[in-house]
Amino acid sequence: MLTTLHTAYTDTRADDLAWALGREPLPALAVLDLELAGAKLQLRLLGASHQVLLEDEQGTCSETVACMPGSRTPLPLGVSERLGAWEYEFAARVETLSEGSFAGRAQELLALVADHPNSLAGTFPGDPHAFTAMMAQRRGRQVLWRTWHAYPQEARLVVTRTRVGVAARGVEAACCPEQVLL
Repeated sequence: MLTTLHTAYTDTRADDLAWALGREPLPALAVLDLELAGAKLQLRLLGASHQVLLEDEQGTCSETVACMPGSRTPLPLGVSERLGAWEYEFAARVETLSEGSFAGRAQELLALVADHPNSLAGTFPGDPHAFTAMMAQRRGRQVLWRTWHAYPQEARLVVTRTRVGVAARGVEAACCPEQVLL
């Protein structure tokens, strides 16, 4: 689902993003509720950031990637934690692109998520390449999601991937191979 976020695009920077687990739901500009084979997932757009709320028979999980005033937890390259019966894995990277490459990549990502049933993307008024997008799926006992945070003023894209679940034996724990989710 693609929506226009009815808020001014603030001049945030990719380096301002912070990561947190376990935060309470924050005020959202757009929300998508999903049911993925018994897992309840809520994708939440918080402006130039996101929050994912997950609940299933194993428990609950809340992931927030946002510009959080007073936060001292910068966006990590990777996190692996045990959350009760779950294994939680998070990875992030920042892509710095040329202006032309950035515009093309932004259009490609928005086209990918626009009609996908398990996705939510919000664009900001005033810049067609200013957006936050999220896509989720369930694979066996694992819930996976990817996010993209676009910063056109810097030609930077923050890409995250998360896997929550019990890793199956003999299956690589990497989230969302490129052929499944860009």
